[in-house]
Amino acid sequence: MRTRDLAGTQVGAVGLGCMGMSWAYSASERDDDASVALIREALDLGVTFLDTAQPYGDGHNEALVGRALEGRRDEAVVATKTGLIVGDRSSWNLVRNGTPEHVKASAEDSLRRLGTDVIDLYYLHRVDADVPLAETWGAMAELVAEGKVRTLGLSEVSVRQAAEAHAIHPVAAIQSELSLWTRDAMGAPGGVAGMAPGHTAGTGEEAGDVVGWCAANGAVFVPFSPLGRGFLTGTVTSADFEDTDFRGGNPRFQEDALKANLRIVDVVRAVAGRHGATPAQVAIAWTLAQGEHVIPIPGTKKQRYLRDNAGAADLDLTATDLAELDDVPAAVGERY
Repeated sequence: MRTRDLAGTQVGAVGLGCMGMSWAYSASERDDDASVALIREALDLGVTFLDTAQPYGDGHNEALVGRALEGRRDEAVVATKTGLIVGDRSSWNLVRNGTPEHVKASAEDSLRRLGTDVIDLYYLHRVDADVPLAETWGAMAELVAEGKVRTLGLSEVSVRQAAEAHAIHPVAAIQSELSLWTRDAMGAPGGVAGMAPGHTAGTGEEAGDVVGWCAANGAVFVPFSPLGRGFLTGTVTSADFEDTDFRGGNPRFQEDALKANLRIVDVVRAVAGRHGATPAQVAIAWTLAQGEHVIPIPGTKKQRYLRDNAGAADLDLTATDLAELDDVPAAVGERY
C-alpha cells in the first residue's frame, strides 16, 4: 500500500476505524474473534494506522485493539482519545470531561487496555466548554513530556481552536468527519465544530477550513466516516436499521432523505464504473485527493470490505472524476 507521513512516521494511506467493532452500529454483527482477525489482516495489507477511543463500548474497543496487537504492537500506529466518557450505559450518552485530572487518568486506563507503554497519537475527543482548552491541552502535553504519549491531536474542532492548541504544543493531527456528503471541515457554509451523537452539539462556532489549516501547519487531517456511514457504498437503500444502530436516528437516513441522497451515490457509481472500482473505493479516494496530508479511516467489521477499502489507496482519480464528484448535490438532512 502507498504510505503517507504522520508526524515523521510512514503509515498506510488508508487507516482503519475500529469503533463499529464495539459500538454504534448493528450489535448482531459484532464478533470479537473476527474483529481481532480483521485488525491483524489490516496490518498484513499495510493498513497500519488504527483508530479507537475509550467511549467505544466503554473501554471494550481499546481492549479489543490491544488484544489484536499482541506480538505485533510495533507494526501499528495507534490513536485513541480522551475528553469523552460514557455518562449513561443504558443510552450510551456521552459527557465531555476536559479536566487535567481526567486527561491523566484516562491515559493510564487507555495504556492498560491497549497493553502498551505509549500511545502514538492521543486526541482530545471533544473540547469541553467548561474547561479552558489551554488547561486540557497543557495536561496532554505533559503526557508527551512523560513519555506516555508520542503526539497529540484534536477531534471536531474549529480553526480557531486548532490554532489556540497549536500555540501551546504542536497539533499532529485533526480528526473530523469528511466525505462526499459532509464537507464541513473544508469550510462548507454552515459547518459547525463539535457535533457528535449522544451528547451536546458543541461549541456552535463555524469550523472553517480545517483541512487547509492542517496543510498549512504541518498536521495530518484524518477523515472519519469517509463512506458516509456506509451510505456512499451504495449498499444502504432503506432506513431499516437495528435498534442498536444509531443511523436509525440520523436525519440523512430517514426514508425521504435517504431516497433523495441516492443522487449522490449515482455519481459515485458512474465514476467507479469507469475505473472498474467500487463506490467505496471512489469515495475514499476522493478524500485522499484532498491532499497528501489526508489519511482517511474507514471502519468495517468485514474482511471483504477491509480489502476493498485498502484498495482505494491505489485508485488515482482523474481531474474529470474529481470535478464530477465535487459537484454532487448537497446531502439532504443534517448529519446528526
